[in-house]
This record gives sequence, structure tokens and C-alpha cells, in this order.
Amino acid sequence: MQDIEGIQSASLSSQIYLRLRQQLMSAHFQPGERLKIRDLAQRLGTSETPVREALFQLVKDGALEMKPGYYIRVRRVNLKEYLELRDIRLLLEPHAALQALPNIDDAFVEALCATHQRFVDAERTKDYPVALQANYDFHFDVYRKSGMPHLIEILERLWIQVGPLLTLLYPHGHPTYDGRHQHLAVLDALRARDSEAVRRAFEQDLIEGGRNFIEYLTAIEGKELPLIEEQPAARSGRRRA
Repeated sequence: MQDIEGIQSASLSSQIYLRLRQQLMSAHFQPGERLKIRDLAQRLGTSETPVREALFQLVKDGALEMKPGYYIRVRRVNLKEYLELRDIRLLLEPHAALQALPNIDDAFVEALCATHQRFVDAERTKDYPVALQANYDFHFDVYRKSGMPHLIEILERLWIQVGPLLTLLYPHGHPTYDGRHQHLAVLDALRARDSEAVRRAFEQDLIEGGRNFIEYLTAIEGKELPLIEEQPAARSGRRRA
């Protein structure tokens, strides 16, 4: 019986870990935000042990940090780290999209159009949590079509570190583009099955879309960040781990 309970506990811990990891990647947590084991366990309706195990794994992943006295909080990536992670993403994300290209059909592209529209609508109405989630969905829906689970795992580990920082993206580093939105270039390239255009569109989405954000991160480097007040409309849909 003890062995069975151990397996069930490990399985529950893994489920919690995956859910929290996904929320970190899609900017549901803020840099420096404290994660209380008891509060998370209550929200999940579970005991504290599997929650603690999941949080410790995220500490190992570099997404969270543990302070003296088991004080766990979301780690804030500094500017140098962010730029390094971005350089790695510039290599790996276009590669993932290229590997996905043979597995993408017209129906998938149309579904991706709907995701982009959800992103645009959320930006327009300033529903930033939904915008961040839609942007995450847009990218990873493509990457997962690569059929390369190890590559996806690497990309997810990058995104769980930068994801919380993206809560600062709006309104401080709102993405802008030299021409039209690079998501539209992605969609056109996928429709045309144009590998070079796919690579370029994913690169430019990260470079152009991130310029204002890097300027903002440079301006606040070394400064203490206050926690951002949640929008009432978004609060009920966030952190329901």
C-alpha cells in the first residue's frame, strides 16, 4: 500500500509540476512573486507534499528560487540572462518551425489564424493575460508540430525562465513592427510552405517584437520591481493551478 501511495503522490506531483510550468511559460506569474505551498495546495485541493515536490523541481529548472527559510518565489531573469536566452531562442525556435512545416496543413493554418485573432483582440481590449496566453499558444502550436519532443522540452525550459518577465511586456514594452505584424508573415509563410520565409518570420517576430521590451528591461535593470496589480477580469482565470 505504501508503494502505491508513493506512485500516486509522484504522479500528482508531476501533474502539478506540468501545470505550473505551463503557467510560467504563458506569463501567469510575475517576477519576484512569492509562491506559498499552503495556498497552492488549497487551490489544487491536494496536500502540500506534491506541491512542494513540484516547486522544488521548478527551482532546479531555474524558474523559481528558494530563499532562506523555504521562501520560494518566481526568479527574475536579469537583462544579460534574457539576452542570452533570446539568442538561444533565435537559433532553436525557427528550427522547430522548419521541422514542423512538413506536418502542417491548411486546417492547422486556419486554426492558427484564429489564435492570432484572439491575440489581436486581447491586445486591443488590453486583456493582457489573454494576449500573453494567445501568443504562447501561437508559437507552441507550431513548434509541437515538429514531432521533436526533446526540442520542445528545451524550448519549454527556456520559456519557463522568460515567461514571468513577459508580465512586464504590457504596457511597458508593447511589441511594434517595421511593417505588419510578424504573425501574419508566419501565417503567409506556412500557407506557402516556404521554409526560408518561415525561418525569417519567426526570427523577425522575436527581434522586431522584442525591441521595445529590451529597451524597457535595459532602463529598469537593477531596480526593484513592484508586483503588478491584477486586472479584475483576469484574476478569476489566473493561477488556478
